[in-house]
Amino acid sequence: MAHLLEIQNVTKVFGGGLFSKGDVTVAVDNVTFSIEDDKPTITAIAGESGSGKTTLALLMMGQIPPTTGKVLYRGRDLTRISKEERFQLRREVQPIFQDPFAAYNPFYRVDHVLEVPIQRFRLAPTKAEAQKLIEEVLEMVGLRPAETLGRFPHQLSGGQRQRLMVARALLCHPKIIMADEPVSMVDASLRATILASLRKLNQKLGISVMYITHDLTTAYQICENILIMYSGSVVEAGSVEQVIRDPKHPYTQLLILSIPVPGKGKRWIGEATEEAALATIRKSTGCKFAARCPAAMEMCWSQRPAFYLPDGKRAVACFLYRDSSVLETSDLSQLFY
Repeated sequence: MAHLLEIQNVTKVFGGGLFSKGDVTVAVDNVTFSIEDDKPTITAIAGESGSGKTTLALLMMGQIPPTTGKVLYRGRDLTRISKEERFQLRREVQPIFQDPFAAYNPFYRVDHVLEVPIQRFRLAPTKAEAQKLIEEVLEMVGLRPAETLGRFPHQLSGGQRQRLMVARALLCHPKIIMADEPVSMVDASLRATILASLRKLNQKLGISVMYITHDLTTAYQICENILIMYSGSVVEAGSVEQVIRDPKHPYTQLLILSIPVPGKGKRWIGEATEEAALATIRKSTGCKFAARCPAAMEMCWSQRPAFYLPDGKRAVACFLYRDSSVLETSDLSQLFY
């Protein structure tokens, strides 16, 4: 299979410079993953805040360089590609960010965010064709051109602004959309509309979607596959049906249990404080989750677990499954194709 975008053993470390007094943060830790050119999928990158989800997306888009490892676009290292190849990358890999308002200049009408990519990527030879293209993509995401164009950002709702960002991405005919928490700042009533738009892009237009989220409910609704991240590392990967319905890694299990159930009157798992106390007493050089894990064994504190395959095409980085076979390749996307 041809890799459209690939990261190979990528690690990203922040800090450790002249003025940081030696403090470093490992935001992404030795992750290998690829997106195929001919098999569009919707894959979730999920985890709590600070788990490395957005950093991983920025690395894949070439927005930040890795500390170690490689990011490849169509087999070429991003640090060595030509201007023409980088231009093509910008067109084929389109972002949709969490805050739809931050993407707009309040002094410009919203038409501006659609006109710029048309001019930059020469998507239409005439103004009339450009206008037709804009109207087509607006209708594709459920917006009426007559009610959207000509307005300033503050005159549109959060859901309209976010759908406008989806429309902007569509103008470029992308191969991949990096959707970073695209529904976290819109009303619940609009989430279904935006998520349905992303799924439509995948199914009808053949666009792969990387859906970055902390919300496992929406990930389950629209995604086929999922990577669960904790402290920069992938701890579980597989089909969304397997991972969310029957989580294997203790961290994934805690994430599922922390989803509030209405009317039960129970405390959330996250209210426990013993794990924080344990983490200050003993530092783990092995599994990063050892201090929080209810099933931690002595080996967890000193050894890094491999990716085990407890039930076929699902990888779990946990010694609880050490009697299972080990994933032979470091490329986690091999579980999905």
